[in-house]
Amino acid sequence: MIKVLIERVIAEGLEQPYEEVARQVLSAAIQSPGFISGESFRNLEQPNHRIITVTWQNRHSWERWENSDARKDSIGAFAPILLEQERITLLEPL
Repeated sequence: MIKVLIERVIAEGLEQPYEEVARQVLSAAIQSPGFISGESFRNLEQPNHRIITVTWQNRHSWERWENSDARKDSIGAFAPILLEQERITLLEPL
């Protein structure tokens, strides 16, 4: 099992469109083989900074989703909403 940490910085005033796209991405991810769970957090110090944690069965499951047309299409909708490119970190338990 792995965790994927995704960090996104939303442009000021675009929080609502971001939430709509984020729901669409989650709905698509849930359908992907190997998806276990996901959580989304807002940084209390920087409200436009979002951190998403997603649990996958293994790295292969994540990479299949990450490279899928469904994710690429979904993530493309984030482009005008984000101030910078999302950062992704893969984590494994010790």
